[in-house]
Amino acid sequence: MKREICVFAVLTLCVPATVCALDNGLARTPPMGWNSWNKFQCNVSESLIKEAANAMVHTGMRDAGYQYVVIDDCWQVNRDANGNIVADPQRFPAGIKALSDYIHSQGLKFGIYSDAGTGTCENRPGSRGYEFQDARQYAAWGADYLKYDWCNHSTQDAAASYSIMRDALAKSGRPIVFSLCEWGVTKPWLWAKDVGNLWRTTQDIFDKWDGKTPSGDPVGVLQILDSQDGLESYAGPGHWNDPDMLEVGNGGMTATEYRSHFSLWCLMAAPLMAGNDIRSMSDETRDILTNKEVIAVDQDPLGKQGHRVKRAGDSEVWAKEMSDGSRAVALLNRGGMEERITVEWTGIGYPAHLRAAVRDLWEHKNLDHAKGSFSASVPGHGVAMLLIRPE
Repeated sequence: MKREICVFAVLTLCVPATVCALDNGLARTPPMGWNSWNKFQCNVSESLIKEAANAMVHTGMRDAGYQYVVIDDCWQVNRDANGNIVADPQRFPAGIKALSDYIHSQGLKFGIYSDAGTGTCENRPGSRGYEFQDARQYAAWGADYLKYDWCNHSTQDAAASYSIMRDALAKSGRPIVFSLCEWGVTKPWLWAKDVGNLWRTTQDIFDKWDGKTPSGDPVGVLQILDSQDGLESYAGPGHWNDPDMLEVGNGGMTATEYRSHFSLWCLMAAPLMAGNDIRSMSDETRDILTNKEVIAVDQDPLGKQGHRVKRAGDSEVWAKEMSDGSRAVALLNRGGMEERITVEWTGIGYPAHLRAAVRDLWEHKNLDHAKGSFSASVPGHGVAMLLIRPE
């Protein structure tokens, strides 16, 4: 009997009725939105999600490109007699479909959460054994995005388990972005291009510039940044490395550090999922999250993930090729004292004799033209975010 063969981390046999590669046409640029987990964890409700959707509109986030409003864990409580997933009736009294309709009415898209195991990370019902039933339900509710976690998975194979839900979503009758969240444990960048639109590559993030929690998980911005360098060849339109959600505005870092965090995520073509309370964020936080020039680096249609091109002590240069031939460059100062950092043209793929225009994307101004290199003084834990365009 003839069988199709899919390539995952290992070869997996597929029967003809199965979809063997992801081809949903979605997430051609990194998804942008808001997720409830970083700030609210299990304290989610219908009113909170509606208020977050409203804030996406009136703060200008929607106009800046943010689309998805995603409920993370704890919205679900059990399954009914027919095995259908049931939302918490106290926290979501009007039901998930009504909430989805409200989000859509604001010109936004709706995202929901589940888990490939028998239970979620907060021990709510997972989707193992119910993948096709859950996918049909999410589609009926109008979901546009599914974050799919990796708790309570026992001895399951990650590639196989996530592929089941991929096939279920493909048969649900609705286009749904598929976000894999197994924390990089099984090196999903090696197999997930044919399974999901984005895949977590790291441990969970927490709201700190540098360091780990006592357990070693989650980790700070610099630890995640270091783990991403070298993964750039696996990312591109429709399939993205995901270094976890944004902590901008949650209070554990300075404004300088948050600008660096946001700049580096954009340079890495990372999904941009805000994780703060956008209903009450400061003007400073809003200005970071809605900087359209920096966001344009993340959303460039070429879909190249930036990478580190130079490191000298605490000074680093990161660069990203853009669709018009320019380069987005971050001059990063990991240390606490101001440093002068230089990007050489030869390090970013240009000849030394080239003359180029330099623009500062945070100051929104054109700087002096440069030839061969450009230098800037960068504060501790800061970045200079530049666009270098040959003339």
